[in-house]
Amino acid sequence: MSYFIHANKFFFQNATENGGYLEITEDNKFGDYFKENQKPDGKIVDYSNQWIAPGLVDTHIHGLLGHDVMDNDWDKLNEMSEGLLKTGVTSWLPTTLTASFDQLDAICKTIGDNYQNATGAKIQGIHFEGPYYTEEHKGAQNPKYFRDPDINEYIKWQESAKGMLKKISLAPERKGAVEFTREVTNDGTVVALGHSAATFEQAKDCVEAGASMFTHTYNGMSAFGHREPGMVGAAMSMNLVDDELICDGYHVQPYAAKALIESKTPEHVALITDCMRAGLMPDGDYVLGEFPVVVENGTARLKDESHNLAGSILKLNDAIKNVVDWNIVTPEDAIMMASYVAAKSSKVNDRCGSILPGRDADFLVLNKDMSLSETYLDGVSRYKA
Repeated sequence: MSYFIHANKFFFQNATENGGYLEITEDNKFGDYFKENQKPDGKIVDYSNQWIAPGLVDTHIHGLLGHDVMDNDWDKLNEMSEGLLKTGVTSWLPTTLTASFDQLDAICKTIGDNYQNATGAKIQGIHFEGPYYTEEHKGAQNPKYFRDPDINEYIKWQESAKGMLKKISLAPERKGAVEFTREVTNDGTVVALGHSAATFEQAKDCVEAGASMFTHTYNGMSAFGHREPGMVGAAMSMNLVDDELICDGYHVQPYAAKALIESKTPEHVALITDCMRAGLMPDGDYVLGEFPVVVENGTARLKDESHNLAGSILKLNDAIKNVVDWNIVTPEDAIMMASYVAAKSSKVNDRCGSILPGRDADFLVLNKDMSLSETYLDGVSRYKA
């Protein structure tokens, strides 16, 4: 049976509306929107002091609830998809770490064979973070698996994934990176640039070959200098590319986040979590890939002498609240950066990231302080804070 959501504010793709009624159709899709003075007949679910936003889309997430994509266990992946509903995420891209060809291929097969069976947040694709990286900015990636891009590996992975490999991140200075980027983007897969000591020119060459994203901008890349702009300068200044950004307050200082968002505009910044297996878990000892990690004081760090940040324990609903609390964007832009922009940047915005007629009714109920109140998936309430 269809019903209507009544709320204080609706964040649609191209406009924000005050008050009114949003139809959820019998087949659990978004229907028509009616203004406040056009009260429709039918069942009304009232959220008159709250806001309705599209479900969030996390396009860079490694783990949650003690599980990791690299565990290559479908039941654990599905538990992650269920847990993501508690963070306002209704669509996601399971994200790998650098690994051997065979290990990554096995993960492609597991997700390619099962993704349609997810009972929580929908799996819209796979994101490979690596393995074509360089050592200087390796972060928590394992350099023993670093290598030059190989189009034959990509073709086999994509076949195993049944076409679900949507995004692959690489270092532009690797031999063959430009040629690989050209072939992969012509195949419709997004190439992102990261974990790299590349010069501005090397990054620019890959962008001009088709790369359209930067991986967790500022983190794991050559810094901005006024004579050598580096990877950060390329991420900030190149036209039309989208930049991932981790807004937990630890990976990027809020005013650095503000500088990037203002230079790119919110339409080209995708909020991500880069969350590892300790997400939604207590502090303590964990593992990321093959490396021991300690989680405390809001961060996940390697246990070695580097103490590098090792992913995050950020929830995407907290990221949208943070950027508003830091006074660097409006609620409208914060929501867009974690839904529409994230989906668009990974070329899955035909299926998620916006409230549009005919789309799956995946949406959030937010309080006016940007905190999450409720998550709906396919028109059904699945999580209440």
